Amino acid sequence: MVNVLGVDACPGGWLAVELHDGRFAEARAVPTLRSLLPVAAAGGVAVVAVDMPLGLLEAGWRRADGEAAALLGPLRGSVFRVPPRAVWQEETYDDARGRCRELTGAGLSRQSWGLAAKLREANACWAEPGGERLFEVHPEVSFRALAGGTSLLARKKSWAGQMARRSLLARAGIVLPDDLGAAGRTPPDDVLDAAAAAWTAHRLAHGRAHSLPDPPERDADGRPLAIWY
Repeated sequence: MVNVLGVDACPGGWLAVELHDGRFAEARAVPTLRSLLPVAAAGGVAVVAVDMPLGLLEAGWRRADGEAAALLGPLRGSVFRVPPRAVWQEETYDDARGRCRELTGAGLSRQSWGLAAKLREANACWAEPGGERLFEVHPEVSFRALAGGTSLLARKKSWAGQMARRSLLARAGIVLPDDLGAAGRTPPDDVLDAAAAAWTAHRLAHGRAHSLPDPPERDADGRPLAIWY
């Protein structure tokens, strides 16, 4: 049996969807990503796919984000460009925005800066022992692949968008139950994103996933830097 996790940031922490041999097994909300990883390792989880940038460059913009935005077309706004490492080391938004402009010639949105704490947490976990299980995904890229290469135009917070995404997951064998227990208090779009991440995790575990870019970029430590789908 191959066990994998798909993880999405959510209010109060992280939402994880676990698959056993490609089928839904469990959903759970946890306060920190670090608290999830020992449990995943103990449970024999082969891959943890996370909807959060993993890997930062010393200068310039990541190719993964530009390629994902181009692929998604009308949904390109769901991808944000990840600035260099030094930007995320700043303590305030104003300082980070200034450093970003200094290093790239462009500013930094407040929405992007809002991910700072969880981006730092995810990258710290990625650098630690066991971090090789972690892979970066973008749910809309995964949903596009699930839809046969067509981006979904209905937004994921809309009824139509959520039903379309749930249907795609079900066709792939990931049937999300109506009752998720405590995890059901998580916003539905976060559950769908975690499930899409889990679908990609299953593909990664079986060597069937693709990367943006292909081959992946490398960070300063030689680790692959890519969005997988």
